[in-house]
Amino acid sequence: MLNMAEGVARLGALATSPTVATLARAFADAGFELAIVGGPVRDALIGRAVNDLDFTTNALPDDILRIITPISTARWDIGRDFGTIGARVRLPEGGTEQVEVTTYRADSYDGVTRKPTVEFGDTLEGDLVRRDFTVNSMALRVPAQTLVDPTGGVEDLLARTLRTPADPAVSFGDDPLRMLRAARFAAQLGFDVAPPTLHAMAELGESLRIVSPERIQGELVRLLQSDDPVRGIRILDETGLLARFLPEVPALRLEVDEHHHHKDVYEHSLTVLRQAIELERSRHPDSAPDVPLRLAALLHDIGKPATRRLEPGGGVTFHHHDVRGARLARKRLQELRFDSDTIGVVSRLVELHLRFFGYAEGAWTDSAVRRYVRDAGDELERLHILTRADVTTRNRRKADRLSFAYDDIEARIATLREQEQIDAIRPEIDGNRIQQILGIGPGREVGEAYRFLLELRLDEGPLGEDAAEQRLREWWAARG
Repeated sequence: MLNMAEGVARLGALATSPTVATLARAFADAGFELAIVGGPVRDALIGRAVNDLDFTTNALPDDILRIITPISTARWDIGRDFGTIGARVRLPEGGTEQVEVTTYRADSYDGVTRKPTVEFGDTLEGDLVRRDFTVNSMALRVPAQTLVDPTGGVEDLLARTLRTPADPAVSFGDDPLRMLRAARFAAQLGFDVAPPTLHAMAELGESLRIVSPERIQGELVRLLQSDDPVRGIRILDETGLLARFLPEVPALRLEVDEHHHHKDVYEHSLTVLRQAIELERSRHPDSAPDVPLRLAALLHDIGKPATRRLEPGGGVTFHHHDVRGARLARKRLQELRFDSDTIGVVSRLVELHLRFFGYAEGAWTDSAVRRYVRDAGDELERLHILTRADVTTRNRRKADRLSFAYDDIEARIATLREQEQIDAIRPEIDGNRIQQILGIGPGREVGEAYRFLLELRLDEGPLGEDAAEQRLREWWAARG
């Protein structure tokens, strides 16, 4: 429950902080208005950490630059066309803090692109009513410490509701990306989306076509970085927006008939995502949110719809859905313009997520454990988390058996790592030495010999260079 008295006290502390006080004094001395705006005001009121400071003013960009130059160590004007000047403001006690100051805006949109016709405004209130949601449309005038809330943001904070300041059809028509932000803020803040706003999201989904894949990807990443991305994913799915840029996830709602029964793959995937986040936090409490891991958890079963087979007697199979899912994940993430490293990690995790379940059915040899580590490579820890999170059965005995089995494989990996340095498994003989021993030059045979030695190393563990050379000569002789 929002405690307004505490929120006002936090706002007061923010307004008198060294950075804000320094800027407020400079703008007041120059005869201009200044206000903290948007997220910092919202977060201070509800007790969230304030990480970035955004200001708005009636000063034009040239005036902003003139005012902040004497009190800053660096400035950048990459956003000058939009009225934004950035700076690192010197603090009285030493050090600096990064801020952005933007001229009041009164933009208009053509409905064809997301690019507004930039127009500078005259009033703070006019600037606020053009923003995305009421809870982000509040400002704190400084140094006067006057809260400006023309759209009822405080009331919506108390109600834990996301609502657009204007008619949602107009707001989303101006900038369709705001619909994805609604889901992201709902996940970040734990708020509900107001019914009229939710209805407009469902009605205006087609307008996402004017939003670039890079922008959609950015919102998806921010959603996955939130404390409860499942909340936002449900909103995107219920409004039909998710199907427009990540259709493989809604497709996980597989048809279930009275004869063939299987778990709800959509709900299972959301549970795996939630459990992966819990494991990520418990195993790496000080690390930033792991977006590739969370993407893999969400997408790990997207190969199931294409591989589902209804078997006689009521069974359902999904043979090779891991391989199919890896290909689908790669294609979709490429379309969303993810970087190649993320695409590689996610598709590899999706491809490997079933590998462990063979271990649970029967003990692996040391060779099989080595191959598991080799195939996972740098993603072994992520694979540990994903595989553990993939257990969503309500059968406690089965869940415990799988958990104990994974405890066992991690212990065996640790033992083998200590004994054999399996993180860097490679033959005792490299390519140059292979050429010397066999009397051959660079070519296909060197690669084949190397793979032979690698398989030997995986199967039998460390051999020593002399034994490896003998086995290599025997292999070469057997080839004729």
